[in-house]
Amino acid sequence: MAFAFIREFPIDGNDRSTRNYDAINERLVHAQAPDGLIIHYAGFDEDAGVFRIVNLWETREQGKAYDEDHVMPAVWEVVGEDMGRPSRDTVYELHHIAHPAG
Repeated sequence: MAFAFIREFPIDGNDRSTRNYDAINERLVHAQAPDGLIIHYAGFDEDAGVFRIVNLWETREQGKAYDEDHVMPAVWEVVGEDMGRPSRDTVYELHHIAHPAG
């Protein structure tokens, strides 16, 4: 069963910069998606007042391993101790995923 990994950071005033996200993402970009990754997306949710990062993984273990082995080292490299704490950092099992025909 697939798992959703969601991390949200509060929007700080009028700051809509994605500088840190972009720098971290550049360190993680692969010619081919990591094994087990179904989809990754990120963006501002103005209604909720957050910048939301969502990753869907085939298994919890794949998502956790990628976060620990790749994402967090890139985060520390880019922002170090200046990283704000996410207002939400959660993982949950998905009941259903619909894929487009093709």
